[in-house]
Amino acid sequence: MKDIYLTKNKGLISFVLLFAFILIKPEQSNAQLIYQPYSYQFYQKLNKNVYSAEENSHTALKPYLISDSSAMRPLHDSLMNSPASTVHRSWVHRKLFDEHLVDVRNKEYTFYLDFLPDFQLGREFNGSKTTWLNTRGYQAGITIGQKFFIYTSGFENQAQFSNYELNYTTRTGMVPGQAYSKDPSPSKAIDWSYVTALMGYSINKSITVELGQDKTFIGDGYRSLLLSDFAAPYPLLRLKANLGKKVQYMAMWAYMQDQHATEFNSFYNNRRKWGAFHYVDWTINKNASLGFFNALVAEEANDQGKGHGFDLNYINPILFSSALRPSGTTPDHTLIGFNGKYKVLKNTTVYGQLIFDQAPSQTNKNKNAWQLGFRGADLFKVNRLNYLVEYNTATPNTYTYSAHPIVNYSQLSESLAHPLGSDFREWLSIINYSINKFDFQGQLNYARYGIDQSGQRLATSMRFAEGKVAYLLNPKYNLRLEVSGLLRQEKNSLTDTKTAMITFGLRSSFRNLYHDF
Repeated sequence: MKDIYLTKNKGLISFVLLFAFILIKPEQSNAQLIYQPYSYQFYQKLNKNVYSAEENSHTALKPYLISDSSAMRPLHDSLMNSPASTVHRSWVHRKLFDEHLVDVRNKEYTFYLDFLPDFQLGREFNGSKTTWLNTRGYQAGITIGQKFFIYTSGFENQAQFSNYELNYTTRTGMVPGQAYSKDPSPSKAIDWSYVTALMGYSINKSITVELGQDKTFIGDGYRSLLLSDFAAPYPLLRLKANLGKKVQYMAMWAYMQDQHATEFNSFYNNRRKWGAFHYVDWTINKNASLGFFNALVAEEANDQGKGHGFDLNYINPILFSSALRPSGTTPDHTLIGFNGKYKVLKNTTVYGQLIFDQAPSQTNKNKNAWQLGFRGADLFKVNRLNYLVEYNTATPNTYTYSAHPIVNYSQLSESLAHPLGSDFREWLSIINYSINKFDFQGQLNYARYGIDQSGQRLATSMRFAEGKVAYLLNPKYNLRLEVSGLLRQEKNSLTDTKTAMITFGLRSSFRNLYHDF
């Protein structure tokens, strides 16, 4: 079953690349449209520009496409390049510390390719357990002229997880936010692999179309209660349009899976479902913006195996339109929400989200979630000292459709919003500081949530603290030496599980890998 899943994804990647080379013609230009994969660790370094009081940029929709005219382009370029001259250094030195492994640039196109290692060795002290990660990955990027790009990455992995992460993988069958575990057994090392690929084309200065397998994040915080990048990548078609100077519109159609739903011989692999998402961001002025969001999740086939395919009404581009919902009795799951921010000080922004789940529920008619936080740059006037403080909460059964679980707001059983799903309250704070090639990060989380226990919800608390120190070796693919220390406690009336561990690693890539749950 999992082999079919991987084969179909590889077919999608091949199609994306073939389609690109057949249809796109080179243009005589030195300009580029840069696709920057979303990583909180990297994106927070753009805070000073992205959330500047002098700018009224659209900040919520991520990953960013960075054009030559973008206000964040100068800072982005400075972060991606080593300051020292490399003219007189050896080829090996340049490739290790300054350049892409392969880097071709001319008037018609650019191409780069990198090897992405993620090698970690750690010790979990409570269980006297050695943890490790062995990842061999790649990333490649292509631009043709100033309108077209391709970005792809892939990772082959084996690991021995800490006990709490292993429990998650054993329970769900998933490596958090990445892919299936080929054999989620507590007695064996975990083995998994996955690929992402995205191509994008700017029809004009206002409209961009993207196709591939990737993730989308909507929000200005660390978490998103609308649409996050926690779940595994999925096939998608994404349309972005700038309607004048103040309005940005996004429509996305996705094809997702549920490995726990009843399977039928007439369908490949897991049961599938469609997702349609719309987001409109309005920058009211340089200080304030307001976003409007809706989502629809629909099954590809019902529990009796009768398929209805992709309803043409899902293509409706009008936000909140009742026509978005197809006719008939299909159990479609709809959600509506809002995202907003306000710059209260020169380097401080307050942000928030609110979402309403419209799926029926016998136990909770008011299914909603909300977020409130603030983030800023240059704390205490210290350059590159960035911070974030955030509160998130969701009522029980939010994001679920109890009568038709296949249309839950999830991809491969992982939440499309917050990692904790629903029925939780969470406080978190993150502080980052960069000086020269050193990066420092500290994070604190406290959460209260319910765990399913024999039909009841077991009240549980979780405390999480982590500190990281990294030394950047090559900014082109975020190659760094990193040491981290982690403390975690999950406690309820039945158990009190504690984790204390330290990890050393040689790491690379731009991606979010969550383990603070």
